[in-house]
Amino acid sequence: MSSHEARKFVEEVRGLEKKWMLDLGHPLLNRVADSFVKAAGIGAIQAVTRDSYFMAMEGESGGTGAVSDATGSRKRTFPDLRGTSNSKSAEAMVKSVSKESFQWGLAAGMHSGLTYGLAEVRGTHDWKSSAVAGAVTGAAVALTSDNASHERVVQCAITGAALSAAANVLSDIV
Repeated sequence: MSSHEARKFVEEVRGLEKKWMLDLGHPLLNRVADSFVKAAGIGAIQAVTRDSYFMAMEGESGGTGAVSDATGSRKRTFPDLRGTSNSKSAEAMVKSVSKESFQWGLAAGMHSGLTYGLAEVRGTHDWKSSAVAGAVTGAAVALTSDNASHERVVQCAITGAALSAAANVLSDIV
């Protein structure tokens, strides 16, 4: 690849950061959709990687691997990848990844949309707007979890507000 082609490719990638592939007609909708898609993808990658790691470790330590050839290397087998009732099944993994991906996307899209909306309404983007957006986002994430309770929603709202406000304050320092 020549330096001209490389430079052109880099310019294309930078252009994607400035505009999204799909224009939904309003900057708020574009920001929410963009954040949702990016974070959902990251969440899916994280969940697949984590679940695959644990499945591999259980398969290796469970003693199910048989000696495969003259070299004595172990063959990694996953006997529990079938079945809907089994928590180690591929179907259960897909459901888990889908849910976690949705939660990551929900959190990012909601936080991005709220911070944008609050900045537009208030005319300024400060730690207060970030704290409100973080609290609402934290509560929404808690409500989508398996063990949603009043205490969990409050804890996640407080944590979300603190993290979002801290990130806003620290971004102004750097």
